[in-house]
Amino acid sequence: MSTSNTDLGQAPIGRLLLQMAAPAIVAQLINVLYNIVDRMYIGHIDVIGPTALTGVGVTMPIVTLISAFSYLIGMGGAPKAAIAMGQKDLKRAEEILGASVIGILGLSIILTIVLLLFQRPILLALGASSETLPYAVEYLSIYALGTIFVQLVLGLNPFISSQGFASISMKTTLIGAILNIILDPIFMFVFDLNVAGAAIATVLSQAVSALWVLRFLTGKQTILHIRRSNLRFRPALLGSIIALGVSPFVMQATESLISICFNTSLRQYGGDLAVGAMTILLSCMQFAMLPIMGLTQGAQPITSFNFGAGNHDRVRRSFRLLVICCFSFTAVLWLMVMIAPQLFVGMFTDEPKMAEVGVWALRIYMGTTCLFGVQTACQQTFIALGEAKISVFLAVLRKIILLIPLIYLLPVVLPEQITSFFLTNGVRDLLQNPNAVTAVLLAEPIADFCAVCVTATLFFLSFPKILRKGPGKQAA
Repeated sequence: MSTSNTDLGQAPIGRLLLQMAAPAIVAQLINVLYNIVDRMYIGHIDVIGPTALTGVGVTMPIVTLISAFSYLIGMGGAPKAAIAMGQKDLKRAEEILGASVIGILGLSIILTIVLLLFQRPILLALGASSETLPYAVEYLSIYALGTIFVQLVLGLNPFISSQGFASISMKTTLIGAILNIILDPIFMFVFDLNVAGAAIATVLSQAVSALWVLRFLTGKQTILHIRRSNLRFRPALLGSIIALGVSPFVMQATESLISICFNTSLRQYGGDLAVGAMTILLSCMQFAMLPIMGLTQGAQPITSFNFGAGNHDRVRRSFRLLVICCFSFTAVLWLMVMIAPQLFVGMFTDEPKMAEVGVWALRIYMGTTCLFGVQTACQQTFIALGEAKISVFLAVLRKIILLIPLIYLLPVVLPEQITSFFLTNGVRDLLQNPNAVTAVLLAEPIADFCAVCVTATLFFLSFPKILRKGPGKQAA
């Protein structure tokens, strides 16, 4: 039985968070399988595997950016709809849903046209070489045609979970992921389409998921319905949705920018081997962080609904439990990476040189992951409370203000006495400039540590004031 919006205001917080977060975690883990499974299969293609994996890795920033635009609408609209539901304004909640659908369709058309027209110069700017560009183009030219399906799935699924239908939200991604896992080897190896086969399987799987979402939000079970009368362009309403969605958009979109910065810097100091290893690192980080995103997405409807209803004690208890769960998970994850990084790297490559560099780099790259749960819990709670300005600042702080400058600054200023401490003999022989590559990798843990300190301090200073102020007219 699906959790209803009534339960969001009455059920015990611990049980409710479990009911909401468990399907959200599964959904997040499944969602990343669309791309992770592709990379797993591609990395093990005979002869061309490592080169093809690096080529597809170059497309990762674009794939991430496509997802980010869906968050701009979905993750901005869903909390506002949940707050409106908490205020018992169902009509306004459905208007928010309708405006979000129009925004998603408009963005999908624009993104598809841009990607199809300018994919080659974009991929070259992202770090594709003459060897890897053909594989990158082959994958992206097909994936771009499925942009509208990605936007519909990721943009509208939050409206399902925000109503309390966490299990339905999970099924959205479960259906597509199972299809992707089945279709990938068929198109890649049975039909001998290799990289193109992986892209075709992904697009078809996402299309089925999109149809599932639309069927549910126009059916009888949902509380909020997509109504034809609400499917019109409303600049003011869409603007307020986008304002709140800017933070999750920045968080996701800057993953693309971060990938670009890492790839261009690592290509300069470490060549294709370092770029290929970064593809593995980003995939591992993406896969490992999804349970955290599932936890925060599970907590968002609880926080938003009760904030709108004025149940401040439930808001406090929801956040406390969320931050404990997030920190516990990232602490365990960090320990696993430090002890056995080869378990993570081995999922993506069996090529000895790339595996050796990947194992070494992963320990550095995820050096402060144990603290990241606190950062995510605080930042996502700001979004659930409708605090657009603070959440945007925190999203910009970690990646744009801290991480990107450090990626380019540390290789220049960090003494070799420090970087040499992290090097192994095997890695020294494999990389062109191992000390500079080490400095690039150290940018991630340093930026994460600083961001956690600022975010936690700002949250605990602002949280009481936000509760006293209340939601006001944020849902409008």
